[in-house]
Amino acid sequence: MKIALGVSGGIAAYKAAEIVRLLQEGGVRVQVVMTNAAQEFVRPLTFAALSGEKVITGLFSGGGDAEPNLDSAVEHIAVAQSIDALLVAPATADVLAKFAQGIANDFLSTLYLATKAPVIVAPAMNVNMWEHPATRASLEILQQRGVLIVEPDSGYLACGMIGAGRLADPEHIVAATLGRLGIAQDLAGETVLITAGPTHEPVDPVRYIGNRSSGKMGYALAEAALRRGAKVILVSGPTALTPPSAAETLFVETAQQMRTAVLDRWEKTGIIIMAAAVGDYHVKNAAPEKIKRGGPIDLHLEPNPDILADLGSLRHASGKSTPLLIGFAAETTNLLENARAKLTKKRVDAIVLNDVGRTDIGFNSDRNEVTVVTAQDAIAIPEASKLDVAQEILDAVVRMRRQQATPVVASRI
Repeated sequence: MKIALGVSGGIAAYKAAEIVRLLQEGGVRVQVVMTNAAQEFVRPLTFAALSGEKVITGLFSGGGDAEPNLDSAVEHIAVAQSIDALLVAPATADVLAKFAQGIANDFLSTLYLATKAPVIVAPAMNVNMWEHPATRASLEILQQRGVLIVEPDSGYLACGMIGAGRLADPEHIVAATLGRLGIAQDLAGETVLITAGPTHEPVDPVRYIGNRSSGKMGYALAEAALRRGAKVILVSGPTALTPPSAAETLFVETAQQMRTAVLDRWEKTGIIIMAAAVGDYHVKNAAPEKIKRGGPIDLHLEPNPDILADLGSLRHASGKSTPLLIGFAAETTNLLENARAKLTKKRVDAIVLNDVGRTDIGFNSDRNEVTVVTAQDAIAIPEASKLDVAQEILDAVVRMRRQQATPVVASRI
């Protein structure tokens, strides 16, 4: 997900740096667009360092020392088409008036006219400017167009006056923005541990046995959980993917390494989702040197530890109902029967059932179709992108979490 953050000129411009950080913690890419006035308060380099993205400061050159060219001449169109939302914080009276009247004389105002993405504005200004009929008229026009207004707070203002006009709290602005995009912050305060990818079990220093997992489903779950406000610990086997920047990522190779990483952290988490395709076997006495090509090779395979079953046993022994344990089952036959057997055997709260016999979804695909199997239900999630499937899986997880927290009241007869 990508959001353009418009920063306009006002003393509250420095608070936009905190907004960038909070959006990134939610797994969102942020491209900052600054007006000329904003650059008098905060330098573009600040936002470039925070966001890791180019900061746009001009309509044609895009800022910096770059010369105008064809790409920069239509950059506002490219950005408009690539973003999921436009957030302006702080939004001055000048910006609100431009947006309301359709004036497009800088990158930010032109971007507003060019994008069809949701628009959110967080005004900040002097109380008299906020209450002026011209500003009220601009706000009314924008609201009629569907622009979300994050009302400013009241209090002491930079000008020395007291009243409305102070930029809303950055956390409130970010929550409102994500809410406008339909992303609930229902995992805020939760620590979610997610495993992803395959494991590689060495045969010798250059060879290994593994499986076809790409890690895409686990990485999608990590990004989805971040967007919903969770702190995410991602334990990843070998993949070609780039993990979400806001996740705490631990890279492992073997099943034993993954087990160690998970068991070292399981008691500090509220939810564990074991999406990794952990290898079932490892090679006993892997060769310390490369095996030369020649005749047949006999490999003696021994079972790997069952990390999910270990977690279920540890939780059972503790007598606690947390963390919530969600496993994955890759099946090709007797799908529901096998998933329910794993649910019981491993003492977990849910199994996400994958039909890996299909070649159009699952391993290496960007799409998936799963069933979330619990003791009471089997929730079918239809084919969609893995990120959308991840959100639906988390919807089910959040429902389970709420049921877990709801006390059971016995009635007297």
